[in-house]
Amino acid sequence: MIEAEVHLSLHNFLRSQAGFPSWPHHLTMARLVARTLRTGRSALMQVGAVCGYQGRYRTSFVASALMWHGSVIIVAPELVQQRLVKVEIPRLQQWLQVGKPIRTGDAFPKDGFQGLFLTSPEAWLKAQLTFTDDFPAGIPTIIDGVDDLEDWVRDQLTREIQPHDWDQLMLACPYQVDLIREVRVQLTRELFQHPANPYECYLISQPEAEILSRLYSALDPATLPDVWKHFAQQFKNIDENLSTGKVPPLSPSPPPLLWVTIARRQGLFSLHYAPIDVSKILSPIWSRQPVVFIGSALEPETEAPIFKARLGLDNLTCLKFSSDSQTEAIQLYLPHKLPLPNTPEFQSAFIHKVRTLLCLSATAPGLIVILVGDVPLKAQVGAILASEFGSRVQVEKTCLDENGILVSGWEFWRSHQGVLPSPKLLIIATLPLPSLENPLVAGRVDYYKRSHQDWFRLYLLPTALNELQRAIAPVRESQGIVALLDTRVVNRSYGTQVLAALSPLARINYLDPSLFSTEVEENST
Repeated sequence: MIEAEVHLSLHNFLRSQAGFPSWPHHLTMARLVARTLRTGRSALMQVGAVCGYQGRYRTSFVASALMWHGSVIIVAPELVQQRLVKVEIPRLQQWLQVGKPIRTGDAFPKDGFQGLFLTSPEAWLKAQLTFTDDFPAGIPTIIDGVDDLEDWVRDQLTREIQPHDWDQLMLACPYQVDLIREVRVQLTRELFQHPANPYECYLISQPEAEILSRLYSALDPATLPDVWKHFAQQFKNIDENLSTGKVPPLSPSPPPLLWVTIARRQGLFSLHYAPIDVSKILSPIWSRQPVVFIGSALEPETEAPIFKARLGLDNLTCLKFSSDSQTEAIQLYLPHKLPLPNTPEFQSAFIHKVRTLLCLSATAPGLIVILVGDVPLKAQVGAILASEFGSRVQVEKTCLDENGILVSGWEFWRSHQGVLPSPKLLIIATLPLPSLENPLVAGRVDYYKRSHQDWFRLYLLPTALNELQRAIAPVRESQGIVALLDTRVVNRSYGTQVLAALSPLARINYLDPSLFSTEVEENST
């Protein structure tokens, strides 16, 4: 069988590669991928945050895909594709002596291609969601990096009306130009009365919905440009719910999320909508072909029930690979007496603690990263530290000194940690729980509340734990120090889940310069 062939070939390959990055689960993963290719039963694998960050596991699924007799599609971001095409695939092809053709692109070849085809998540999802024939059904597909799959899907399903689309509407409806201009002015006036927030986006309110409703009722649907037609279909459901005050049930199809983003300096706004629940949209897609889903740290449970429910997944073989407690342990400093993040005293106490950590680590070379999710606080921390530590301090920049101090939000760090050195010290201001001050988060939370579901356990906490594990992966590589300055980990019941997600770790409850020396005495939890 293909599983036995892959196991033997990969085993011999790994033994022949002196200095090849070790990972104890290569053979298990390769066999499971090969089994999926043979049986057509989809699988979900969690490789762990560190392995996901390093990408060691990719050798396993590439070997199975190369040795499989038929076509295989690999869905991966552009940077991962480049790594596969330039390093992983040629190295394995040479050893395995297989001449399987390799292609990349946005549409599967039409010429009976029987090779390995690499494509982007955007291209593959667009084809699946729009029912085009760019990717024929039945071809086994490997999706790498499914931690971001829900975001990829929602990005594909988001529709928007940009400022220039109003000009297109006036061209398409010349007899209603005055009304269109009047509505645009009224909507601008209404929208810009919202108080500023760090996200510069707002859920559509009842008065704004009434203005849009008046516009649509006066226009001929047959003459609308496509973007306005699509928006009208979604807006009708939302407008009815806002005007009646009725709350639709969770099923069969909840209304989408409708919001506006504002560019205050330019006096412009854009309208957006996206589905809140993507599970019912995605569920039919997974039955079209066997799929191997590969993520880093989706959930604590092997079966990943929350992830599967949110993505409409069912009938999967699930596997979660254990981490190496010896080589991946971090030193975790978790103070007990800092104020809680939602108190006025937190900011000054946090900055004082950061100063202490920076001074104690001054003699040790290496990068220091300070993760601050709160946008205003991030700017304040950057300014205060720059006044004391000079150009060493940069806010969300990749050009850093050897002993640089990077102040960053979570998204920037996740996007750029692959090109930055592993930090010797990672300071985390607060847990990366999605902020309810973000209207898009508030809209999704409201959806869970209306459907009588536990919005914290099903949405906020899993999102935070996944983000947290991926953020500290580079520190595990260097077995550095993580300072988590959010005392909710100590004072809230969900703190045990946070600590479990951070394991393996050595807990430290003191601060002195010896922590940053090459020989550190560890206190295990």
